[in-house]
Amino acid sequence: MSRGLGDVYKRQDLLDQIPADVPIETIGGDGAYDTKPCHAQIDARGAAPSIPPREGAMPWPDSTPGAAWRNAAIDAIGKSSRREWKQAVGYHRRSLVEPLMYRLKVLTGPCLWARKIGSQATEVSIRVGVLNRMAALACP
Repeated sequence: MSRGLGDVYKRQDLLDQIPADVPIETIGGDGAYDTKPCHAQIDARGAAPSIPPREGAMPWPDSTPGAAWRNAAIDAIGKSSRREWKQAVGYHRRSLVEPLMYRLKVLTGPCLWARKIGSQATEVSIRVGVLNRMAALACP
């Protein structure tokens, strides 16, 4: 069980769920993911990170996996602002997804009842359909 642990502690387990031959374009996360091990795992999968550097972040040596992207992000934030950087890299989309997941969990429950993967996929589809129908009726 991972109760009480954030996703950052389960990142490798999450990445391992995606077969190595399946390309990953972008991996996003909040500032908690701004660590050398996390950037190394993202770099090993050939993905681009969408992770804001922590406040006061200092550039990493160029030999560090993921340093080029992170150092470029630090430079971009220094030249403009964190807000503009988030818009430029699409990080702001995270803030659009989080309220959606909150509504989904509040309206349909925090966990899945089905035990088998196929049944879970059906259950999620039904839940999303209910949420979409409510949004269409303007009754979120």
